[in-house]
Amino acid sequence: MSWLIRFVLVVLGILAVVAGVIYLVEPIHSLPSFFPGHALHGQGHHHIRGYIAIAVGIILLILAGIARRSRRRY
Repeated sequence: MSWLIRFVLVVLGILAVVAGVIYLVEPIHSLPSFFPGHALHGQGHHHIRGYIAIAVGIILLILAGIARRSRRRY
């Protein structure tokens, strides 16, 4: 069961980092339609969302690493 939790944390962490990079690289009018804030055209805080997404992704990856190390070995 712990491998499933680690797997989910790693996948979500990677997706969050990728989403953050997309927020930072793409102009606001070129964001995919399923991204929040894509329709703000010229206003909005897409850079802040990018930084937050990257931070959340890194935190999730750290949690996955902690979950891996805290596993008891019998």
